Parts: sequence; structure tokens; C-alpha cells
Amino acid sequence: MSNQHKVHSLIGRIDMPRMRCAFKAVKRNRGAAGVDKVDIRAFEANLEQNLAALMFDLKYPNRYHASPLRRVYIPKGEGKPRPLGIPTVRDRVAQEVIRSLLEPIFEPHFSESSFGFRPGRNAHQAIQAVIAAQKRRYRWVVDADIQSFFDTIPHNLIINLVAEQVADGNILNILREFLSAGVMEDFALLPTLSGTPQGGVISPLLANIVLNLLDQRLTQAGYRFVRYADDFVVLCRNHARAKQALDFVDNVLRQDLGLSLSPNKTRITNFIEGFNFLGFHLTRRRASIRQKSIEKLKDKVRKLTVRCHNLDQNAIRKLNRVLSGFAHYFATQWSTVRDQFVLLDHWIRMRLRSMKFKHISKGDNRRWSNRHLSHIGLVSLSGQLA
Repeated sequence: MSNQHKVHSLIGRIDMPRMRCAFKAVKRNRGAAGVDKVDIRAFEANLEQNLAALMFDLKYPNRYHASPLRRVYIPKGEGKPRPLGIPTVRDRVAQEVIRSLLEPIFEPHFSESSFGFRPGRNAHQAIQAVIAAQKRRYRWVVDADIQSFFDTIPHNLIINLVAEQVADGNILNILREFLSAGVMEDFALLPTLSGTPQGGVISPLLANIVLNLLDQRLTQAGYRFVRYADDFVVLCRNHARAKQALDFVDNVLRQDLGLSLSPNKTRITNFIEGFNFLGFHLTRRRASIRQKSIEKLKDKVRKLTVRCHNLDQNAIRKLNRVLSGFAHYFATQWSTVRDQFVLLDHWIRMRLRSMKFKHISKGDNRRWSNRHLSHIGLVSLSGQLA
């Protein structure tokens, strides 16, 4: 791309209204404090001064320095925790400011087959695109998984791809600060030599910028695909074409992006056998809830329905928030989840009866009917279906 088509002087667009909007977005997303132990409420207590000081550091060369990330781990399944890097609130606001400047520049260049973390796009649209492809006889699927994607993206690749559109050196330097801030783990500062942290405000946009190169290559080669961040499938009409697609994706990732496919999680499959995508299990005849998603819900419910705890309205409210979110995602016009919802409703009611009576028996079922549970405000999953 020639220099005349690049965007210049993005730093000049940073002002107090943009700073305030960035803070509101960070506050909406909530999140824990970083290594400085300053949470959103503490940052907001002196908001105007904090934003003015941060704006000054962002606008003047080499003044902004990102704090190290705070390492936390969340369960991922299969006994392996997922590492997250939590920036400070100050750095999250800074990332949101830069994200708000970069997104309008890159968004028009992204593929129509990319659905993750983009304005007006969501996971349901991605799944519907997969279902639409199946109806057009794309029945073979490359179910791809990039090995440790967010942890292994080369920093130089990120900077170079952003620099293809952005000629503002200050913005690029701030991005380098985000990427190389390091991470605090067990009171030790560890360098971040590659990757963009899961937990960073700007990470989803940077992931889309990097993987847009893969999208372009797939489109140019005539492949049909659906991508949601680093979760993607390539859809083909026969097995031979799917094998070619797998080799093609592997070569692009290795040669152009410095990444690799996970050999244990990448496979060629079809709609008869079925495959998992964005929480659903997709087959030729139905879109049901994948077993891992059901187990995650059960884990959350178990934590909220411990038998030794009291069953009160506060417990019901917490449980309803979890159930409403689950139903909102999985109860769609095209999903076939009624039987799974009915079984989950039965299991959840059993958990609540065990809280009420501190044990469970057939007698408890008679003493505490489903109608009574509805009267106390319990959300029914199957009741959310149209």
C-alpha cells in the first residue's frame, strides 16, 4: 500500500470526549483491577484528572508506558486452565481509545465471512452462515484450531499489518507498549515476546487484523469459510477439496502468519458425523447444544445451589441471570434444543429441592411442585422457547 493511502495523525483525534467514551466502554465491560489494584470505582473517583493525565501521555511521543498484565487463570476444560492477562483500568482505557481509532480504518477491509467482535455481527450469524452452506451442499468441513493463537501471534506481524494502513508512528509505539508490557505472575515479571493477551480490550481487533490475511487468501483461492475470531471452519463439497483446504490453511498459517494448526484439535469431518462450533453441535438435521456447553452451565449451577446454603430470593436471582443468558444464546429459531432444555430444567429443579430439604427424594418432588418453583420466580429454560 502506498504511503498516500495510509491514515496519518490519528493521535490528533484523541480528545476528552473520546477519553470519556473509552472509560464508559471499559466500565460497561466491568472486569477486575490490574497489578496496581486500582479498580473501576477507584479510577472513576478521580475521573477527569485521571483521563486528562492519560490523554497527555497518549498524545505526546514516548510518554505512555503500559503496566505489566496481571496473570489469572480460568478453567478451559480437559484439565487445562486458560491464561488471561488483565491490564490495569488505565491501560484498558488507553486500549479502548486506540481501538476506537483503528476499528473504523480496518473494518471496511474485513471479510464478509468474518463474524467475531465486529459491529453488527455475532456468533448466531456465523452459525447461520454454516447452516446456509450445508443447505447448498457444502457437506464436508475443515474444523480448524490454531495452536495457542492469542499467545503466539508474532508482534512484528501485528505492527506491520497495522502499519500497512496507519502511518502514525505514535500509534504504532503505543501498540508496541501494549504488546510488550510483560506479565506479573507469582510476583515475578515475565516478558511477553509474542501474542496479544486474552483479556486485553484491543486483542480481538488485532486478532481480526492478523487473520484477515488468512481470510483474503481463502477467498482468493475460492474457498467458502466462516470465521469467528480464531474459531473457523472451511466448508467444501467433497472430501478431496476439504483435504486441499486443510493443506492450504496450514501453509498460509505457517508461511504468512508464523502460526500453526493444533494437530489434536484440527480435523476433516462432515455434517453426518457432526462437529462443534461456537457452543453448538451441528449436524445435517439439527443444531443442538454441545456437551461441553452443558457441562459449563451445570458447573455454574452447582456453585449457586450448594446444599448447605439457604434457598432465598437472592439465590434465585443469581441463578436466573445464568439461566437467562444461557437461554438467550441457545434458544433460537433455527436451533433444536427443546429436549436438552427439558432435561436441564428437571436437573436444576432437583438441585433446588436439595437446597430446600437438604436431601432429595420422591417425597420432596411431591412437597415442592414445579408450579411452586415457578411462583418463586425460577426461570424455566424450556419456557424460553417460542
